[in-house]
Amino acid sequence: MRYSQLVNPHNTPQVSRARTVFEYLVIIIGIAPMALMVNWVLLPHAFVGGGLTGICSAIYYVTGGLFPSLFPEYGGAVPVWLTTFVFNAILLLIAGLTVGWRFTIRTMVGVVAITFWYRVIPILPEPIIEDPWLGAIIGGFVFGLSLGCVLAANGSSGGTDIVAMIVNHYHNISLGNIMLACDILIIASAFFLPLPESMLQDGTDFQIFKSSNLQILKIKRVLYGVAMTISYTVAVDWLMARINRSVHFLIYSSKYEEIATAINTTVNRGVTVLDGTGWYSKKPVKVISVLVRKPESSLVFSIVHSIDPEALVSIADVSGVFGSGFDKIKPK
Repeated sequence: MRYSQLVNPHNTPQVSRARTVFEYLVIIIGIAPMALMVNWVLLPHAFVGGGLTGICSAIYYVTGGLFPSLFPEYGGAVPVWLTTFVFNAILLLIAGLTVGWRFTIRTMVGVVAITFWYRVIPILPEPIIEDPWLGAIIGGFVFGLSLGCVLAANGSSGGTDIVAMIVNHYHNISLGNIMLACDILIIASAFFLPLPESMLQDGTDFQIFKSSNLQILKIKRVLYGVAMTISYTVAVDWLMARINRSVHFLIYSSKYEEIATAINTTVNRGVTVLDGTGWYSKKPVKVISVLVRKPESSLVFSIVHSIDPEALVSIADVSGVFGSGFDKIKPK
C-alpha cells in the first residue's frame, strides 16, 4: 500500500480503514519513548517536567513513603501510571465535548497506551543519562519526538495535549507554543515542592550545607524542567513541520492530459491545468499545477517520468497549505 493512500483523506473507505489502523499503531508504539524518558530520566533525576506528566511526577515525589503497603514497589509513592490514568479519565470528557468524539477515542487509545508503558517499564534507580543538563535536553527531545508522532496521528497522550489540541482546533497557534505556556506554569510550581531525598544524599552534586543552598537547588530543579520542556517543544514543532510540509509542482508537458489524470487518480490530489504561452515559440502551452504533501512528491515525479521523461518540472516548498485535503483553515 502506498504512503499516499494511508495519509490522503480522499481515499476509499477501505483505504481509510487502513489509515485508521495505521494511525492507532503509531499512537500505541510511538508513545513508548515518552514513558522511557519519564521512567529512565525524569523520575530518576527528580525533575518536574511540564504537562500532566509534571503534575503526576510531583505527586510521586511528595507521596514517597506514605503508602508502603499499597505501593511497595514504588517506595510507598503513588505511581505515575495510576495518577496519569485517573486524571486523564476526567479530561477525556472535556475532549469529547470540544475537539470531538473521534479525538476522544484516539485519546483513550493514547491514555491506555501511556498508562501501560508507564506500568511495564521499570523506574531506574539511576538515570541512564547521568548529567542532569544533558538528561533534560536529550530526554526532552526524545519525549517531544514521541509526542509529535502521536499528535501527527491525530492522537494524544492526554493531559495538556488536550488543551493544546482544543486551542489549535479553533486558532492557528503552534501546538508547541500552547503546551509551552501550560508547562511553564506547572514547572514553576516545582520550586515550592520539597526536594526528594535523592537530591539531598551525600556524595551527589546536591549536598546542602545551609538554607541558601536549598533555594539554589530548588531553582536548579525548575531550570532542569524548563530545559526539558523547551527541548521537547522544539522537537514537537520540528517534527510536525516536517510531517505537514507540502510542495507545489508546475509541470510543462505536451502529455498534460495523461499526467494530470494519473496524478488525480493515483495520488488522489486535485490538479489544475493552466493556459500559458511560450514566449520564445509564441505557441500555447498547458501547465499542470498541483499541491501535494512532501512524502507524495516522489510519486508525482515517478508518474511524470513514466509518461513524459522530457517534461519540464518545477517544484517549490510551501510554508502552509489550507483547504480541501490539507490543513483546516483557521482564524488567526
